Amino acid sequence: MTVSYSLPQVCDQAQRILGEVERAVVGKRRAAELVLSGILAGGHVLMEDYPGLGKTLAARSFAQALGLGFARAQFTPDLLPSDLTGSFLYDQRSHEFTFRQGPLFTGLLLADEINRTPPKTQSALLEAMQEGQVTVEGETFPLPRPFHVLATANPVEYEGTYPLPEAQLDRFLLRVSFGYPTPQEEWEVLQRRMGRRQEAQTVGQVTDAEGLLAMQQAIEGVTVDETVGQYCVRLADATRRHQHLLMGSSPRGSLALLLTARAYAVVQGRDYVTPEDVKAVAHAALDHRVTVRPELWMNEVTSSSVVESILSSTPAPGATTAGATSGSGTGAAGASAFERPASASTRP
Repeated sequence: MTVSYSLPQVCDQAQRILGEVERAVVGKRRAAELVLSGILAGGHVLMEDYPGLGKTLAARSFAQALGLGFARAQFTPDLLPSDLTGSFLYDQRSHEFTFRQGPLFTGLLLADEINRTPPKTQSALLEAMQEGQVTVEGETFPLPRPFHVLATANPVEYEGTYPLPEAQLDRFLLRVSFGYPTPQEEWEVLQRRMGRRQEAQTVGQVTDAEGLLAMQQAIEGVTVDETVGQYCVRLADATRRHQHLLMGSSPRGSLALLLTARAYAVVQGRDYVTPEDVKAVAHAALDHRVTVRPELWMNEVTSSSVVESILSSTPAPGATTAGATSGSGTGAAGASAFERPASASTRP
């Protein structure tokens, strides 16, 4: 039986998923909303921050709440592409070569410390992330659906690391930072650890692979006004002309803004996208797609500061809730907001 969701149901499911994730990851609601929006938009997410801030825990928690198969690949300098994709092994009983699947054949892959493995191994992810398949010795194997990569990277300890190629960075729909907790949030982490009397922690399953696919399909019905879509284009175009940038965003940047803003709007309880939704996801969608001129690094010019200046200088359209064009481009449809579940503002 095929699962089908309305947008209010997707919002309700999203709030339940976030509630379960927050049982394990304390005080990271904003980051969790972005990660979930990236997944609902059908993309992959790079979680980049200092060690010990809950990136791995968040990935595992999302896998449990979403009911997806979960595999973790620890990226190291000696990791080979076949360690991810799998390889053909000779079966002495049948006298044939059989394919043994690697960790890529899962619903959600945690690529832990992705920048610690050479580019040859990093590139093994490209086909999987873009095409949903892997090719080994000329034979192509489809990956299960849905398939998502949550990768982690540390912005420190660059010795022995390999920066991700721009082509691979562009494959990540979003790059999300978690940040340090507040003293109160950190104390809550300690209290929860003392309360459960064990290190391991699990969260409840909210949906499954079929349900997630249905949620992603429902997102396609979110209304996007043409002026909001044009706003996404102007933001991406501004990065290509900014004097502080060596390289601006590709068209994947404007597409990432649009797709993620649709999912983010539903998580926030609306079935249409506003300019504020675009601004909310702009840093996660654009920061890793632009390159600051090397001579400006000493002046503390960062991709985040440049994107922030672009957001400030690019006029946003007025929010509209009528006469909008649907995300699938099938004609005009009046947008409406649905009430966000009351549980959305409370933490379990």
